[in-house]
Amino acid sequence: MIQLISIINLVFEIYQYILIARILMSWVPDMERTSLGQLLYKITEPYLSIFRRFVPPLGFIDLSPIVAIFALYLIQLGLLRVLASIL
Repeated sequence: MIQLISIINLVFEIYQYILIARILMSWVPDMERTSLGQLLYKITEPYLSIFRRFVPPLGFIDLSPIVAIFALYLIQLGLLRVLASIL
């Protein structure tokens, strides 16, 4: 069962890195038009769109990805603690 916790932890960490890559990609002009950019967009946009409804941008700065990463981290911690207490 410890393997299950490790796998879940790894999945969360990979998704966090994907979100960070998406944030960095937004700084490079036309990067979203590449095949990698489109793939990252498809993977991350459903999750990020949830936070864009509640976190308004500050001028040209979109803070919703930061809130989304923090929320994902809290979900990861909570899930891992629940699983650790069950096992």
